[in-house]
Amino acid sequence: MEREISIDSILKEELKDPEFRRGFEIENVKLEIAVEVFEIRERLGWTQSKLAQEADVSKSTVTEIESGNNINIETLSKLATAMGKKLTINIE
Repeated sequence: MEREISIDSILKEELKDPEFRRGFEIENVKLEIAVEVFEIRERLGWTQSKLAQEADVSKSTVTEIESGNNINIETLSKLATAMGKKLTINIE
């Protein structure tokens, strides 16, 4: 009989590898940023096109950021300002 392995146990083992952990943490931060931008935009009742227009960026840029890609500080600052927010970066 095969033993069932959970994703949590696999992840726990993989996170022991420093290179894997670093990549995992970077992707996790990108995901957190993507979710935050999406949630704020949704609370404002804005479409991606509206946010792009207000921030003076392309709609594809907003789509990329909300997908966890193409994230840079300058663009995030534009989006935050357009949504009436302040971009803060916390390095711990």
